[in-house]
Amino acid sequence: MALPLEGVRVVDLSQGAAGPVCTQLLGDFGADVVKVEPPGGDWGRQLGPPFYPLPDGGKTAAAYVGMNRNKRSVVVDLKRPEGRQVLLRLAEGADVFVESFRPGVAERLGLGAEVLRARNPRLVYCSISAFGQHGPWKDRPGVDGVVQAMSGLMSVTGTEDGPPVKVGVPAADMVGGFLAAAGILLALVARQRTGAGQVVDISLLDALLAFQTVPLAMFFCSGQPPRRSGSAAPYAAPNEAFPTRDGYVMVAAYSPDRWRKLCEVLGMPELAEDGRFSTNDLRVRNRGALREILESVFRTRTTSEWIQVLEEADILCAPLLTYPELVASRHVSERGMVVEVAHPQAGTARVAGIPIRLDATPGQVRRPAPLPGEHTVEVLQEAGFAPEHVADLVRRGVVQAWTLPVEV
Repeated sequence: MALPLEGVRVVDLSQGAAGPVCTQLLGDFGADVVKVEPPGGDWGRQLGPPFYPLPDGGKTAAAYVGMNRNKRSVVVDLKRPEGRQVLLRLAEGADVFVESFRPGVAERLGLGAEVLRARNPRLVYCSISAFGQHGPWKDRPGVDGVVQAMSGLMSVTGTEDGPPVKVGVPAADMVGGFLAAAGILLALVARQRTGAGQVVDISLLDALLAFQTVPLAMFFCSGQPPRRSGSAAPYAAPNEAFPTRDGYVMVAAYSPDRWRKLCEVLGMPELAEDGRFSTNDLRVRNRGALREILESVFRTRTTSEWIQVLEEADILCAPLLTYPELVASRHVSERGMVVEVAHPQAGTARVAGIPIRLDATPGQVRRPAPLPGEHTVEVLQEAGFAPEHVADLVRRGVVQAWTLPVEV
């Protein structure tokens, strides 16, 4: 059965992480993603260490390999008028156009939404930027860490007595990329009704505000900014990681029945009726005293011992897995969330799998991350450029091809 997005052509000018994550997801479900790179390639190719060594003495970033499968690469010099004409031709035959320039840059290149949609009214034009296409901050430069800082996310991440902490993954890029894919799909659905494309404006700051829906709702209600609470949930207790004899165990026992069961398992049934801890609200208010009591007990056994007794009592719990433990688990393996791709130069690489499950038309990993300009010739010829014209563009450096076209 055909993949859901087969027949959808995406021209992708984005670099780094957010845009590539978006277009990789579209490619996983069948879209033909043409990744347009500048001479020298997407700067994400240098986003490391670590790197995969290449036989020609070069290197490619592991992060790049993880974010750019199921795409074809074309290298075009957009600073040259002929390069921009190549892009205009590609956009005329596309369903989706994705860019991640700072606001105004695409317009200065002659590749803004107004220009491209005048030539192709059905085009869905997606712009991904740090702060969006309008507003007082729109011209501020920003990367993931900058956006995390300005979004409030760092103010609520870390321990109460420690400094603000950046989330250990590029949260703004990942959430922004996933929302960009969702926005594009919504615009494609709307196009089925109206016949017209539209502009999708994705701000990484907006993405992290949406990511913080729960703490923002709590702030709007109470007027009190959330406090950093380490691994603990600010709205429930106990719901955090406790140190054991050999590691940590995550325990979520804040519902009334599970709180009583936890007290019994810990050998302290009287704690359930303690005036400081008898309701979830009181336990949150007295979290420090509660944590001190619970820590002293959890330290007496190993993590695996606690997992066994807690699970037997139907108390929600989990070990804190490291990456090696996680990817070695049978569950992750059976879910297909670690896949191998055969890179044409770097050899076999393992990357994260496809997180969306469709039972009739599941996504597929069909291509590894492309080499820069690996598909320049075939993509341009598909767009209607004659072979001799493509060869001339390559010779003059307007476009670059990993494999030069046959002389004509």
